[in-house]
Amino acid sequence: MMSTNLNTSIGLLLSGGLDSCILLGHLADQGHRVQPFYIRSQLHWEEEEQRAVRAFLQAVGKKNIERLVVLEMPLKDLYGRHWSTDGQGVPDAHTADDAVYLPGRNALLIIKASIWCRLNGIGQLALAVLGSNPFGDATPEFFADLESALDRATGQRVQVVRPFAQFDKQQVMRLGRDLPLELTFSCIAPVDGLHCGVCNKCAERQKAFKLVDKSDPTMYVKQAE
Repeated sequence: MMSTNLNTSIGLLLSGGLDSCILLGHLADQGHRVQPFYIRSQLHWEEEEQRAVRAFLQAVGKKNIERLVVLEMPLKDLYGRHWSTDGQGVPDAHTADDAVYLPGRNALLIIKASIWCRLNGIGQLALAVLGSNPFGDATPEFFADLESALDRATGQRVQVVRPFAQFDKQQVMRLGRDLPLELTFSCIAPVDGLHCGVCNKCAERQKAFKLVDKSDPTMYVKQAE
């Protein structure tokens, strides 16, 4: 696990999902002053995500969590007609994890938030990446290379930290057992503001609660077969 300096300010990419919300609570409990970021990218599910982020922050209500910063990183011009922007043909519960991969998104999010941190005197940016993440832009080598490139681009390094890099989903869920996880949001095909229940991410969410034998408080429109 990559270490973070305690009692310092640290940025956090906060998506509203289980992992990043649990990391928010974890960092705050450790004594960090946490600066959360939500980055809007014109994706189909963002309205519900943003609502979840704000509701979770309000419910946690810790004094060492700063006011949410919302940044813009539009991707519709890159992705065009794609399930992530128009909600059509969204990967369902039976698809492989790589079906939900969005090319380049991690790099763009990190660049945007890192530059904000650099300009505002914050030396670390935390991501809730788990060790089980299968994608190339979630490897230690990727983060080291990107951090080094940003150092050259801005003249001062912002350390990208991954406190959950050695954790699996079960360990993360146990860590967040006392947090208001019912306020988090994971769906990529929301219906009237609710989790659809049948997309790839809803299936992942349902499995996460089962891993810790915890009743899933989520209201799903449908249940996966």
